[in-house]
Amino acid sequence: MAATPAAPATASIVRVSGPLVEVQGLSDVAMFDLVRVGRAGLPGEVININGNRVVVQVYEYTGGLQPGDTAATTGGPLSVELGPGLLGGIYDGLLRVLGRADDWLATGSVQTGLARDVTWQFTPCLRKGDGVAGSAVLGDLAPVHGVSPLPLKALAPPGVAGAIDWIADPGAFHVDDRIAAIAGHDVSLVTSWPVRVARPALGRLPASTPLLTGQRVLDFLFPIAKGSTASIPGGFGTGKTLTLQQIAKWCDADVVVYIGCGERGNEMADVAAELSQMQDPRTGRRLLERVVLIANTSNMPVMAREASIYMGVTVAEYFRDMGLDAVVIADSTSRWAEALREISSRMRELPAEEGFPANLASALADFYERAGRFRLTGEREGTVSILGAVSPPGGDMTEPVTAHTRRFVRAVWSLDRDLAYARHYPAVSWRDSFSRDAEAIADWHATKGDPAWRDRRDRVLALLAQADRLQAIVDLVGSSALPDRERLVLLVARLLREGVMQQNALVANDATSSPAKTMALIDLALSVYETGLGVLERHVPVAAIEDADLSEAFRARVTAPPDGAEQVRAVRERILARLGALR
Repeated sequence: MAATPAAPATASIVRVSGPLVEVQGLSDVAMFDLVRVGRAGLPGEVININGNRVVVQVYEYTGGLQPGDTAATTGGPLSVELGPGLLGGIYDGLLRVLGRADDWLATGSVQTGLARDVTWQFTPCLRKGDGVAGSAVLGDLAPVHGVSPLPLKALAPPGVAGAIDWIADPGAFHVDDRIAAIAGHDVSLVTSWPVRVARPALGRLPASTPLLTGQRVLDFLFPIAKGSTASIPGGFGTGKTLTLQQIAKWCDADVVVYIGCGERGNEMADVAAELSQMQDPRTGRRLLERVVLIANTSNMPVMAREASIYMGVTVAEYFRDMGLDAVVIADSTSRWAEALREISSRMRELPAEEGFPANLASALADFYERAGRFRLTGEREGTVSILGAVSPPGGDMTEPVTAHTRRFVRAVWSLDRDLAYARHYPAVSWRDSFSRDAEAIADWHATKGDPAWRDRRDRVLALLAQADRLQAIVDLVGSSALPDRERLVLLVARLLREGVMQQNALVANDATSSPAKTMALIDLALSVYETGLGVLERHVPVAAIEDADLSEAFRARVTAPPDGAEQVRAVRERILARLGALR
């Protein structure tokens, strides 16, 4: 956390209401300026100005504050220090380092997330006299001690453009060391950026490349593109956190920014432990080394939840400007909205639906708008994808946070309580979920040599929908009363549910799935349906198909490794031969 330095203007506290503090006497203060209150210098933001009185939301516990204590503005907005060294760290909602065995985060701490004692090898890619624009790449970075999991870059600060007056020769530098001078501005490896302002880019590009999550139901039925947005609404116990953890582990993004916003501390500890122990399939090193973990747990000050969301997105935008693909996982946006509601209530604003502030929809729209695929300087591209969990009270999908979020995201992965209680994970409902990126992803698959991808997806959705309609009849009269073709639909739909869409996060072969294996499993199920229709046309009763040994087809997702498309195809050939022999 950092702010633009300025001559401090002191004032005094006149009222304390939980995390909201009313201050009198601050001069030259603006909305969202960072303010320090009390003898401990607790950080807070200005959220209301009324004459010579301002209201500050404080991001730490305000016990002990009293009227008469001093307050001072720093002269700038709440900002975050961005630079190499953020990857692999665990931070609080203000991006202060957590988890150091020899360091305790003191009240009012101004500690930042960047280590000042670490050196980085800088190799310039430009020369004196070259012209640059904001966020241009000045050179390559690598840790002097250790190996970087990603190709890191040294960037010019946004808004700084012009000719390079001087640039350092290759060498080792600390983050605060000067590496260049551009149009009279000294440049180091660290820059500060206000978290509520999106980092600029040259323009937006249509998102078309799929963000592969390793979860078959998402990648095939409800895919999203890199630079897109998705929400995961679901009631308690439906597996939101587990699904997000699986995406964090297996998605093909370069950088994962995982924000635990108001979640239980034991869950965040589990996330940190798993990421630190898991081997990165890309590098063979610890997966945590390309993750930024922001842990603002439920026992931490509630107002820091509101800031943690913006901190995470700003960090993702920094890596986006390097030309990387970043994904922000927010668990959960409902806790963030509850913080907004508490702020609004304490400020005695007129409440809107269910007590949430009237600007809830605008706040959600602004947050998801920061996702996208962006054109950067030097013909580069970078993406920020945002995945947000929503925790509707009592599983009510009509409550304001869930309803407004559906308006602004490109995909909804709705979790179903019945599926979760049946131990079907991920418990993504094919009835209530959707993807607005499916057409663009289908076009992408067509350019990659799979023009039938769209048709397969449509057929699978149609079979699942037909089976759902038939199940209501089965519940009344039993499956034996159905015609043979409809009984075949029920059998194939069960194969799709249990043999394709279901995944076991605890089984190495099934925790993740390559696109090739996913397609092979889909082709297996659809081939069983097509072959079954041919069997029925030969007047073989459907009972013969139901009695055939299809267990190998149901087990293929577990017996074949994550990239085992060939093993699945071999299973398919054996199953089809078995069905073809029915008489």
